[in-house]
Amino acid sequence: MVTSSGTVKKRSPIAQTAGDRIFGFFNGVFIVLITVLTLYPLIYVLSASISSPSAVVSGRMWLWPVDLTWEGYDRIMQNQEIWLGYRNTILYVVIQIAVSLLTTLPAAYALTIKPLPGRKVLVFLFSVTMFFSGGMIPLYVINRNLGLVNTLWAVVLPSATSMWYIILTRTFYQSTIPLELEEASQIDGCSPFGTFLRVVMPLSGAIIAVMALYFGVGRWNSYFGEMIFFRDRNLYSLQLFLREILIIAQFSEENTSNADAITMAEQIRISSIIKYATMIVATIPLIAAYPFIQRYFVKGVLIGSIKG
Repeated sequence: MVTSSGTVKKRSPIAQTAGDRIFGFFNGVFIVLITVLTLYPLIYVLSASISSPSAVVSGRMWLWPVDLTWEGYDRIMQNQEIWLGYRNTILYVVIQIAVSLLTTLPAAYALTIKPLPGRKVLVFLFSVTMFFSGGMIPLYVINRNLGLVNTLWAVVLPSATSMWYIILTRTFYQSTIPLELEEASQIDGCSPFGTFLRVVMPLSGAIIAVMALYFGVGRWNSYFGEMIFFRDRNLYSLQLFLREILIIAQFSEENTSNADAITMAEQIRISSIIKYATMIVATIPLIAAYPFIQRYFVKGVLIGSIKG
């Protein structure tokens, strides 16, 4: 603020009341607790992946590594099935993102067109799928009758889109794309499809990134559909191999010599040292990519919010 004499007067900070200070204290404590609860499992798994299995099982390792060893990572690097799972998972993620964007974006834009015949009926029918589903058995029967069992399409097509993602995308279109641009393109002779390709899509970079992120992360973490529909191990995803390591507690015979001579205790030791290392290997791509896509998470949360 500039006074009449020409000097600059600094604004005095707003005085905090006792209630404000108490709220700030408990808010800080709450944030610290949430941070600890979030970081501890990550640090524990990372430390367990490079610690001696006996130290992990006995409880001597509770935060930092004990009896440092890289045996788990060495075994993973030698296991061809882990790399096969990586390749399949990356392929499934790319195909899932492509198929999901091709179905979600046009469907969401079509529901923003008010002259669309039966638009309200379509919205109602789509919304029903958010609350009811046929179940796993009808889904399996449909995939079997279509010949999709033991193919990647058995897991990609049923999760191609969802009404929730369509609602998010439609909200983005309605709140971000000016209606005047669409009307101007129609006056220039564009069809609704041409307007979607030439006007709407170039302005939809944010929602495309958000939807690709959601679909990609969902497919990367998925394993249940693959477990139901895949019979060929060459189609297994990384998460399915991880589940096998965690539950079956045995490793591939290709990476163990003289498997018949390995005792049950040795198998448990091998499984224990591998499972934590596999968790780290399976999450590294998402952790490494998060700093670059963090802003899209924020945009996804703010879709449809009030804009100033």
